Amino acid sequence: MHCVKADRPASWPHSNLYHICDLHLGDPASDYKLICQRIEQVKNDPYAVCVLNGDILNTALRNSVSDVYAETRTPMQQITDACAILEPIKEKIIAVDTGNHEARTYREDGIDMMRLICRQLGIEACYCPEGVLIFLRFGTINGHGRHKDNPQKQRYSIYATHGSGGGRKEGAKAIRLADMAAIVDADIYLHGHCHLPMVMKQAFYRTNVSTSTVQIVDKLFVNAGATLDYGGYGQSGEFKPNSKANPIVHMDAREHNMTATL
Repeated sequence: MHCVKADRPASWPHSNLYHICDLHLGDPASDYKLICQRIEQVKNDPYAVCVLNGDILNTALRNSVSDVYAETRTPMQQITDACAILEPIKEKIIAVDTGNHEARTYREDGIDMMRLICRQLGIEACYCPEGVLIFLRFGTINGHGRHKDNPQKQRYSIYATHGSGGGRKEGAKAIRLADMAAIVDADIYLHGHCHLPMVMKQAFYRTNVSTSTVQIVDKLFVNAGATLDYGGYGQSGEFKPNSKANPIVHMDAREHNMTATL
């Protein structure tokens, strides 16, 4: 499992995690205006970190479900557009993985389009196609140690993967999201693919082998929405229209507490 460390200033009172995925650049239904608005929001937030969680590009192929003839941009143009859109927030991106749409090109031609984007942006070290486990540190626990040489920062673990399957019903999609906890122990789980914005919490007994104790903790599960208008194969396949709302995760510095707004 690919792990990355993201250190942010001890002066941060909190951090806002923007979960960006399922943009589907190149799809005629992709809401380009909304995408630019969200990128601007991340750019203007001084406490923002960002995870790119797959399907940034649409990459329709001749034999794919998406309509290759309706694409508004060629694959190369999609890469160029993604780099231009993400350039202003590249310093805030802490992890990147691949979605099933980009994976089409890799299966057909062996070209990893998201790796090319990450390399262009200079963030390849935080990229892994399958998923990323992130260790984020910022702020100062309980406000203590601000005048010490080595203040103890607040820590959060975050597991992000694009996801697969999910079914048509909301319950099936929630099950896929909750199943992430069976993969790795983390504080926050980020999932996409299902196009259903969703936030939920579960309790968990976390063990501490060094002290032979357990501590009950909350785990936060977040599924992202998609910036797609209704139409295309979603409509022809009789899928429900998806909400374009997208959760934002809020993490406190003084206390280990995370919430999400939707």
